[in-house]
Amino acid sequence: QVQLVESGGGLVQPGGSLKLSCAASGTIFHIEDMRWYRQAPGNERELVATITALHYAFYADSAKGRFTISRDNARNTVYLQMNSLKPEDTAVYICHAFVASNSQRSYVDYWGRGTQVTVSS
Repeated sequence: QVQLVESGGGLVQPGGSLKLSCAASGTIFHIEDMRWYRQAPGNERELVATITALHYAFYADSAKGRFTISRDNARNTVYLQMNSLKPEDTAVYICHAFVASNSQRSYVDYWGRGTQVTVSS
């Protein structure tokens, strides 16, 4: 089994910054893509950013130029640096990872429980 645990959320004023972390633990052989999603009340879950095992990064239009995704493969951790935050960024931010638990590389997707980000003055 694999667990994903997010941290770093909180309350921040518009224009401020936050850095989220998501650490994977458990039986891990290799992690492929790691992703951040977000979900605001009444809205569908939205993909914010993806980073591959080779550190190629992709962003939703809403995140481009403001958010940076990164990962530390040695620590099985993915980060999301969020700058110039807006009230519309308020949501629960949820980590997702494709994980292989053995050398046969049968990947399973895992989800964290999320961390709340609130952007408000």
